[in-house]
Amino acid sequence: MAEFSSIKLIVVDDHTVVREGIKSIISSTPDIGVVAEATSGYDAIRLSRQHDYKVMLLDIALGDKNGIEVLKQIKAEKPEVQVLMFSIYREDQYAIRSLKAGASGYLNKQCSKEDLINAIRQVAGGLKYISPQLAQELANNLNQEHEDALHKTLSDREFQTLTMIASGKSVSDIAKDLSLSVKTISEYRSRILLKMKLRHNAELTHYAIKNQLVD
Repeated sequence: MAEFSSIKLIVVDDHTVVREGIKSIISSTPDIGVVAEATSGYDAIRLSRQHDYKVMLLDIALGDKNGIEVLKQIKAEKPEVQVLMFSIYREDQYAIRSLKAGASGYLNKQCSKEDLINAIRQVAGGLKYISPQLAQELANNLNQEHEDALHKTLSDREFQTLTMIASGKSVSDIAKDLSLSVKTISEYRSRILLKMKLRHNAELTHYAIKNQLVD
């Protein structure tokens, strides 16, 4: 049972089938136990405050809040917990941003059962986790310039705004979702276009799709 496991885990994902799959995998490991599961960013923060746990497995693409924003709040309130980001997005697009924001590791949802268990155990032990594929890519790209480096110049809030615009949301919709003013979001949009040398939303959306920053 979870209360007797040495590694207590909170699972955060807005898809029931994903959470059930994770729990099924974890059920075969006596040292890891799921103590709570959340379907949204707000639930993740609430449950983090209520439970004593060691690792949070956190999806980046949540319906109400960006996973990296949730990560920052979790780490601000409980710096001792380890957060393992879990996502369908390519590792080279989100892993470094997640690690810089305080994540202990980044795992793609296409990983094997063994990789999932190993990653949880590794971060629970205080180590960082990245996949061998990402490690090799980072090593190969150390001295190379990439077109996708443009979006890496953005702040986390600017990057979040970029992905929301590319997903088809209006400035007013984004402002409402992020509880910010329309003026603030418009300023983010202007900075994004300037930093990335783009002219309008169509070019921004094309860039995001080309670089697989949105579904």
